[in-house]
Amino acid sequence: MNSTTFRTPALALLATGTVALLAAPPAFATGGAGGGTGSGGVGRAGAVVLRAGLDVSLLNKTVNVPLKTTLNEVTAPAAPAQKTALTVTLDGVEGGAPVRVLRADVATSKATADKDKAEAEVNLAKARVHVPGLPALSLVEMEQVTSKAVCEAGKKPVASANVLGKVTALGKKVTLTAGGPTKVEVPGVGLVSLELSGTETTSAAAAAAALRLKVSVNPLNLNVAEVQGEIVLAEAHCASPPAPVPIPPKPETKPDVKPQAVTDTRTGTVTPVTTGANLAETGGGSTAPYVAGAALVLLGIGGGALVVTRRRRTS
Repeated sequence: MNSTTFRTPALALLATGTVALLAAPPAFATGGAGGGTGSGGVGRAGAVVLRAGLDVSLLNKTVNVPLKTTLNEVTAPAAPAQKTALTVTLDGVEGGAPVRVLRADVATSKATADKDKAEAEVNLAKARVHVPGLPALSLVEMEQVTSKAVCEAGKKPVASANVLGKVTALGKKVTLTAGGPTKVEVPGVGLVSLELSGTETTSAAAAAAALRLKVSVNPLNLNVAEVQGEIVLAEAHCASPPAPVPIPPKPETKPDVKPQAVTDTRTGTVTPVTTGANLAETGGGSTAPYVAGAALVLLGIGGGALVVTRRRRTS
């Protein structure tokens, strides 16, 4: 089994969640907290089965035909997508017939994104990559290639990429390692360099690409003199949706404190009485001010009656 480790990926995942052209230098997944997220409160995701950037020189050496294409590329939050088309047409090559760059029993790319999660996935099985001028000889053959990137809101993004089972290049069996590219050369045909691309994650984005091929072949067949460039297999990338904003707790409400007053009929003194929160501290209930006020009134009335009685006795 050939599995990837954390090496420089063949793709560049920008803060917008898109993949840079192969002509650009290798880069890393970017975006800090909140960076790289999709607009409108949702995440972003994208997947592509194969991305090729090749220069094809014809035998007469007067024409260079670029072959820059993507196969089965999908993006989200457009409608959830899945594609399986694998044919590319290149004028002036192989008699004008379509060039089938990739043949596979299974070749799917999926991408979904919403406010909770963005996810991209690529799966290849029994895959064979061809270049113009070499229709009978596969540039590379693989049993299974997978890549996956998952970005959930509020969680660390996750990416994985694997090349599983046997791999052959230009008809020769090869063993892929994480230590560097594996080169295969066939005299009279050319050279292909295979490298495990690996994964890259940040706090808000993830990217994975299973395999990168650097191609330099001179088939001298079917009007093709030379093919040079790069092919990347199984790219997946995503950018996280914004994390949910926590709802602050409601502040505690306290009962209103309304001052009241009781007048002493003997002295004319006005005594304020406080109700509400302070009553709880003294153990008083809500009727305590009224009871206290009634008691003071009765006390005043009793005191006045006592004074009148004493005056009558004296007279």
